[in-house]
Amino acid sequence: MDEGFRPRRIVFALVVLLAFLIGGAIGFHQTLDETWLQALYRAVVTISLAGLDTVPRNDSSRVVSIVLVVAGVTIFALVATTIVEGISRGVFTGALAEKRRRRAIGRMRDHYIICGYGRVGQRIAEEFRHTGAPYVVLDFHEYALEAAREHGDDYVDGNATNDDDLREAGIERAKGVVAASDSDADNLYVALSARSVNPDSFIVARASNSDAAKKLRLAGADRVVEPYSAAGRTMANLMLKPQVTAFIDVVTTAASDSDLSFEELLVPADFAQAGQTIGELRIRGQTGAVVIAVRKRDGHFETTPNPDMTLEPGDVIIAAGTDEELGLLENLFRSAGAVAGR
Repeated sequence: MDEGFRPRRIVFALVVLLAFLIGGAIGFHQTLDETWLQALYRAVVTISLAGLDTVPRNDSSRVVSIVLVVAGVTIFALVATTIVEGISRGVFTGALAEKRRRRAIGRMRDHYIICGYGRVGQRIAEEFRHTGAPYVVLDFHEYALEAAREHGDDYVDGNATNDDDLREAGIERAKGVVAASDSDADNLYVALSARSVNPDSFIVARASNSDAAKKLRLAGADRVVEPYSAAGRTMANLMLKPQVTAFIDVVTTAASDSDLSFEELLVPADFAQAGQTIGELRIRGQTGAVVIAVRKRDGHFETTPNPDMTLEPGDVIIAAGTDEELGLLENLFRSAGAVAGR
């Protein structure tokens, strides 16, 4: 709410208006010897500046009328200026936008919550936008909220370390949580809170060093990213293997113009052809996508799997191909979609 706007002025004006109506009704009742209903009617007509059907019969009632007319002009002018000020400051339109945003967040299911909307959080949101993934921003810094408004993001003005704010962002219905604050302590609290409220959510956290990363894993984070370590590794690889590193960056960036993409698909428990090999399923022939790795249920990766590898429910297939080819692969396994590295 704009600090310069005082909506209580409207409440004050309405209270004063009610007081004058009651006073006017009493005055007309006493001076004109009218019934209470007629006296109230006369007071309403007079103070609303609609005029009177008849001129008051004596001076006392005329004085009451004058007071009510002056009061009506003053009150309506106050209300009008308050409303105009509210509109000019965006108070009323902002309230409507806030209501719509809360409704939109309340309808979200299987979305992601970005806790911390600094440079890292905004980059994460950019990737989500390009892939069409639903997400909510949770931050309380004004620069972060302004950035969220500029991008048209759904956001919650709150602290991610607070369980109530996480619930407002829909943590119970969220598919995943990203703890992207530049504070290791805040990310630790986010991981603990998110894991306690929604044990099934997938949590990715940011850490400044290996010690913080270890604590975040103990707190419940499924994956931990160390930006400084990752940046150093990428820069070293750009020097040692520039083309390989550039290729990986292109095909793993959502905003890339490359036709090649990577996707991960879970072999569902009810997959009718579970137990068959990659070759028997004819994945390449039916879809055009290439299986480049398989994460087995025990967590280890089989890279460049051969056609004789058996696929079981719970395995995660990592494949490369065009969007169309990957879509055919998803249809083949009838999976709900990617599973974010599980």
